[in-house]
Amino acid sequence: MTLAIRNVEVDGRAGLDVRIVDGRIAGIGAGLAGGDEIDGRGGALIPGLCDHHIHLFGLAARADSVTLEGVETADRFAARIAAATAAKPVGAWVRVLGYHETMAGELTRDVLDRLAPRHRLRVQHQTGSLWVLNSAALAALGEGDDPPGLERDAGRIWRADAWLRARIGAEPPPLAPIGGVLARQGVTALTDASVTTDADAAGRLAAAHRAGELPQRLTLMSGGPLATPADGAFAVGPVKVLLDDHALIDLDDFVGRIAGARAQGRKVGVHCVTAAELALSLAAFGMAGAEPGDRIEHGGVIPPDAIGELKALGLTVVTQSAFIRERGDRYAANVAAEDLPDLYRCASLLAAGVPVAGSSDAPYATPDPWVGIAAAMARRSAGGLSIGAGEAVDAATALGLYLGDPAAPGRRRRRVAVGEPADLCLLDAPLRDVLAHPSADRVAATVIAGRVVHAANP
Repeated sequence: MTLAIRNVEVDGRAGLDVRIVDGRIAGIGAGLAGGDEIDGRGGALIPGLCDHHIHLFGLAARADSVTLEGVETADRFAARIAAATAAKPVGAWVRVLGYHETMAGELTRDVLDRLAPRHRLRVQHQTGSLWVLNSAALAALGEGDDPPGLERDAGRIWRADAWLRARIGAEPPPLAPIGGVLARQGVTALTDASVTTDADAAGRLAAAHRAGELPQRLTLMSGGPLATPADGAFAVGPVKVLLDDHALIDLDDFVGRIAGARAQGRKVGVHCVTAAELALSLAAFGMAGAEPGDRIEHGGVIPPDAIGELKALGLTVVTQSAFIRERGDRYAANVAAEDLPDLYRCASLLAAGVPVAGSSDAPYATPDPWVGIAAAMARRSAGGLSIGAGEAVDAATALGLYLGDPAAPGRRRRRVAVGEPADLCLLDAPLRDVLAHPSADRVAATVIAGRVVHAANP
């Protein structure tokens, strides 16, 4: 298969043509033709964007869920629940995402019983670590075989998504809409960072990729062993270690998990949102030994004295700048002013030589990478507050966070060059103009392995 993308800007050089043969870039120059053609109209051609930390099944399920954007008070929370239950028949499941205690305090089953006495209601905390269920929902789960994280009296379930899904018996949500949205945003590669991914979940993701429903190249993290399929429908990424501040694992256990990952020939990615989780992670890597490609997922709070340790250990930080925009107003109200620069660092890490990669953590933030790019540049909340202004980066650096090789995020950047895979994002204007106001609306076409998966003007 041959494709020519005509009249594009590549690395600042205008008026070039890019010829693609059998999924790879075969030539870059003037007057190249052959096969199908796309008129680039002078727009920039860049590597396709990679989301280095996303949760695909959670993002797909979001489409059939109630979200809590814009909810700031208990009254608004109650009104959102009332509207959601009114739209469902009595006894139906209602799934609510994105709760935080600043909305209506600490949730329990009794609180939810008062809000939804006739429906099976489950509410997920914005961290993704906790579900709170009302009595009707708990009764529907049945008795016995309770996971360690289930607190029946309070209606809380900690870190037991797989068990919950199995008890509910819900069908997996379709992935094609997610693949289409991400393609329209110029995304050509994804790293699913779900600790719960097992052979069954990986098989469903691989099937969606083979069918073209999820056209992006896939890398899958997991908590346990995982094997790459013969056809390469996905690559196996790091072993995920999930930490929770309220129940941190023993240091020796942590070191053992790192050793187990090494036995599989894999790197390690550690969920680190708090300073305590980061301190434990640095201690564990210090004891077990870190390898290039080991990752700190999120880096939600990185104290200044931890930056040197990250550098010394060679760890990569996979951050989510969009949280500064989406949760920044809450951070400003609840985090001490002197600690705000510690949140989702970027510039200081790069200045110290720590590799940094960009990601969404969707569905817990928007999957749109251009929002993340803009947030990395501006460091402002949705309400206009400056959050850690010293961590802002320039436009080229912000874009570069999403151009990493999924196998080496933050360490190796993909390029538009002869011989490279033709995973490309065509913009509707020169790069300088697009980065002045980053937006997914500027994506004119997306190409994966030489095949057009999105065209704004076909």
